[in-house]
Amino acid sequence: MNYLITGAGKGIGYETAKNLSKRQGMRILAISRNVEKLHELARKNNPLVSEIIPLSFDVVNSSIQNHLIPLLKELNFKIDGLLNNAGTLLNKPLEQCTDGDFDAVFKTNVEAPFRLIRDLLPFMNEGSHIVNAGSMGGFQGSAKFPGLALYSASKGALAIFSECLAEELKDRKISVNCLAFGAVQTEMLAAAFPGYQAPLSVSAMAEFVTDFIVKGHIFFNGKVLPVSVSTP
Repeated sequence: MNYLITGAGKGIGYETAKNLSKRQGMRILAISRNVEKLHELARKNNPLVSEIIPLSFDVVNSSIQNHLIPLLKELNFKIDGLLNNAGTLLNKPLEQCTDGDFDAVFKTNVEAPFRLIRDLLPFMNEGSHIVNAGSMGGFQGSAKFPGLALYSASKGALAIFSECLAEELKDRKISVNCLAFGAVQTEMLAAAFPGYQAPLSVSAMAEFVTDFIVKGHIFFNGKVLPVSVSTP
């Protein structure tokens, strides 16, 4: 089974890649701008159980056609699961947000998953599962917070994109779901909200995500699923 994970250099992406590597017969293409931790993980990995392939790749600026697709062909890497986990979190009052802020948030959180899914469709196996990492901030009816307008709007767009894509790809037997994460104690959250302690650890959330990307599509398709200990 072949799984591609973006944003795999830290946080939920890294822990999910590590969890998958403990399962027999997995090949994990782990993508991140910084792959130092991933190379260390690959060195420690048992090749008789699974294979971890780190790839330094910027989902916003790197060329899918020139850098990613040639590698997929070389590895004969047909995708069984794609986790679009790379994202950016901006906590900033709207009147202080620049056009550059808008572009950075939407390019990472919406455009990058769109381009990856579009360009990687020829490499996806029948029965594969696309999981987009959303947020409770982009979940309709959930509590909203000042400073997160651009971030929440981008995650809301990703949620609707996921719903529409599931309908479009169902004849190919490709499932698409979006996990709307609540607060998780990631480095990104700590940077945006200094001093805040989230109710869930990265490792706890990654255990859920690992199981979900492997078998969640047996039960769900086209769903935006809140993964949060609080009610909206």
